[in-house]
Amino acid sequence: MDALMPRHARILDAGCGTGRVTEFLARCGHHVVGVDADPALIDAARTDHPDLDLRVGNLVDLAAVLGPVPPFDGAMIVGNVMPYLAEDTETEVLRQVAAHVKADAPIVVGFGAGFGYAVADFDAHVAAAGLLLEQRYATWDLRPWRPGSDFAVTVLRTRSVLNGQSQEVV
Repeated sequence: MDALMPRHARILDAGCGTGRVTEFLARCGHHVVGVDADPALIDAARTDHPDLDLRVGNLVDLAAVLGPVPPFDGAMIVGNVMPYLAEDTETEVLRQVAAHVKADAPIVVGFGAGFGYAVADFDAHVAAAGLLLEQRYATWDLRPWRPGSDFAVTVLRTRSVLNGQSQEVV
């Protein structure tokens, strides 16, 4: 995520858990807001990282959790968040995250294949949310993804609008 962002970017960590990645990005100089539905995880994150902006809330209702905030420069949904979402909320979570980032901002999603959430289902949720799949990797060190890979790291983009027309990202 740090490599995709300009210095001092505003980043949303949707499903931040104990704040490990949130804290790393903050140390890199970014302003990061972490959100997780599990109050115990947020309590642990606040204990370990008291200076972080960490919030308890459901990603399906991200607007209520964040309140009025300027759009983020990018977002991440990592650490197997997508497979643990309540069934039939995946598209709405992607929409909520996309609604809180700037046009053409990256949204990085990572999850393992062993958690009962198929990449094909994720791709259907991405399309239904109106997002564009820019890149996919099999690992965080950007090894090529192939069908059957154990992990998927996907870079999505919001659709940007230029002269009233949606622009596909290639």
